[in-house]
Amino acid sequence: MQRASEFLASSLQRLFRRRSPDDMQLGQVLVERGIISQKQLETALAAQRRRLIDTGQAVRLGHIITELGQASEAEVVEAINKNFRISVASLSDNIRELIIRQRGTLAERLPAPTIPIWLKLCIGALILVTVTIVSFSYFIINRQKAQLFDQTVTVGTVSLNYFVNNARIPLIDDDILNLNTLIKEATATEGLRYAIVTDNHSLIRAHTNVNRIGTALASPTPMAPPEIRGDISYFAFVAVSGEQMLNLTREVIFQDKILGAVHVGVSLDFIEQLVDKEKGFIIYVTVVMMTVGLAIAVYLGLRFSKPILELVAATEAIGKGDYRYRVELKRQDELGNLATAFNQMGEELFRHSLTRQSFGKYVGEEVLEMILADPEKMWLKGHKNDATILFADIRGFTAYAEDREPEEVVDMLNTYFEIATRAIMDYGGYLDKFIGDGVLGVFGVPVFRKDHVERAVRTALDLKEQLHMHSIHGNPLLSAVGIGIHTGPIVSGNIGSQVKMEYTVIGDTVNLASRLSELAAPGEVLVTEAVYDRLRALVCAEPAGTRTIKGKIAPVETWRVKSIEQRAHVRSTD
Repeated sequence: MQRASEFLASSLQRLFRRRSPDDMQLGQVLVERGIISQKQLETALAAQRRRLIDTGQAVRLGHIITELGQASEAEVVEAINKNFRISVASLSDNIRELIIRQRGTLAERLPAPTIPIWLKLCIGALILVTVTIVSFSYFIINRQKAQLFDQTVTVGTVSLNYFVNNARIPLIDDDILNLNTLIKEATATEGLRYAIVTDNHSLIRAHTNVNRIGTALASPTPMAPPEIRGDISYFAFVAVSGEQMLNLTREVIFQDKILGAVHVGVSLDFIEQLVDKEKGFIIYVTVVMMTVGLAIAVYLGLRFSKPILELVAATEAIGKGDYRYRVELKRQDELGNLATAFNQMGEELFRHSLTRQSFGKYVGEEVLEMILADPEKMWLKGHKNDATILFADIRGFTAYAEDREPEEVVDMLNTYFEIATRAIMDYGGYLDKFIGDGVLGVFGVPVFRKDHVERAVRTALDLKEQLHMHSIHGNPLLSAVGIGIHTGPIVSGNIGSQVKMEYTVIGDTVNLASRLSELAAPGEVLVTEAVYDRLRALVCAEPAGTRTIKGKIAPVETWRVKSIEQRAHVRSTD
């Protein structure tokens, strides 16, 4: 039975004992596995100590060993994984945490307890109230005991002086009857347990217990050395009955001659009884104060922790994208100000998200990320580079709109714009704007892609096919879209006034693409020779003739694109 209990105790000790870092010394593992020698380990430890002294930084032993060339990182990592049965990729990993997580004691692997703030306040209030009352009570009770003791000495001194003053003549006359009559009156005084008159030979001449008359005085054993106050000496002792007593003694002197002495005994138990009563009252007050303090602590704790929990919940909601989440705290303090500031932050984030979503519908998520990450970048201020412009325009739209209700026209336009927008963004372009029934798509800015010409042509052919499919089951006007594409230098950036600005592209390249879309027949994709030359090996195209373009002095050679070579093409993320 004893062995079983010892085994259980040792098991619990191993279970909850915090393991010392020395138990997992990497150096000993490497020595035991023959990777380094004991001398090399001592050299590495010395180098580690020097590094700590010189730089003030603690470097892991594994790094020191690899730096000294004693072993490779792979060898050290392999030894760690085999010895501790963990999976470490490099010496930069948190090896100790992984070891503790898999092989540490239960106390090490248990998560740290979470103590709510209201409970902390309760515990703090209880400790504060308890320590305050106990400390205060300790000093008060000790002071009361000292005062009661002094009062007892005073009461005993009064009785002692009375007996001494009235015992002189009877002692001279050896009048035992008068002495005992005098002593008999002592029992009438509350707390006075005995009075004794002795002669100068310490024989009892008078005693509250008449059986003791004529016997020698047996002095009780004091609990502490006697104290002297004037011509009175006194000390405390414990009577045979267990009662604590105070013995006071004064000699009876007549004309400088010692006739004897008077001894009186005063009970001290009443002091302890009074102290016990005070202790009971103090315990009662302590319980009441602890209860009140606990209630106040719980109230304050909940009053502070509840808004904090609400702010935590609001933070989590904001983190999940719920920017409309609001904290309702009607408080006129710092927490109320924090809630107001938090709600303002949520409102600003909501407006920011609206701007992000709205702008993202035109430029795409990737472009939007660039703009929000660095709003002051050069490509927003104005930048010149090469890009490919795609213009798409519906043929016969004016006549179509005159014969139909506005709602029907808007519905058709929205379908057309939705298809065009998705096609442009799918191939990494951005939608610059809608111009009436025209669509302007840009490839190569603000995100530069070296294959921007190919992307624009693929977008045009994909858009043409999608519009044709929708026209079969919907409005035939969708297939009457002419598309023009040109590539060349453009200027991009924020253009407008202080009141309203927009990110757009301008330049001769944009104008030429717009003119080509006007010349393109329904369902036709017209490109310039600059576009065709870049994609000659990929596209199937036929000459569309030399066109005279308004604003251009020289005629423009155009090509009609029929198809493009199909190949694996990662669209907007390429």
